[in-house]
Amino acid sequence: MSIEVLENLKKAVVEYDGEGAVSWARKAVEEGADPVKAADALAEAAKQVGDAFGRGELWLPDLVATASVMEKAMPVVLEAMERRGQSRRTLGTVVAGTVFGDIHSIGKSMVVAMARTSGFDVVDLGVDVTAQKFLEAVKEYKADILAMSALLTTTMYEQKKVVEALKKAGTREKTKVVVGGGAITQEFADKIGADGYRATAPMAAELFKELMRVR
Repeated sequence: MSIEVLENLKKAVVEYDGEGAVSWARKAVEEGADPVKAADALAEAAKQVGDAFGRGELWLPDLVATASVMEKAMPVVLEAMERRGQSRRTLGTVVAGTVFGDIHSIGKSMVVAMARTSGFDVVDLGVDVTAQKFLEAVKEYKADILAMSALLTTTMYEQKKVVEALKKAGTREKTKVVVGGGAITQEFADKIGADGYRATAPMAAELFKELMRVR
């Protein structure tokens, strides 16, 4: 029965059915399915959507819908894992957020969702995040990667401010910096000394793997 439940869980994700995904995730837990397998099922389904987007078969709204479903369903299985004392193999820790002065969250939320389903531990700081808050989080969580989003040209230089704060604090060499958002280009990323830039959430998750030398 648990196999059928996990298949239905994956189906709910690829059909962008948030309520259904939560329901099937709870059912999997209640029936004693391994929460790690449930988390893997969610990740597999999200990857399926991300791969289809990469092939040009799906569009940005599809990624947004998938991120929303993952945000609803993943906590159910993570809580079950915590109760059992289980943990998933993690590829690293990512601190993510939208920079100070910018309250746009869709792109950042998609990156967070895709990174989590790819096997990263992600600390989502939300939006309107100051350089100091980024710096504190990087230190507290010993972040391997710092991912910053900026949609507006008026806020993009906040990313540079954060990079400079990391340098001043002596933690820049320990943390890879990835930038993105509507206002950002590869040229800008290079200019401020970031380690990478990607235009979409699935591409960002793949970049995280590359930076952690995961193949």
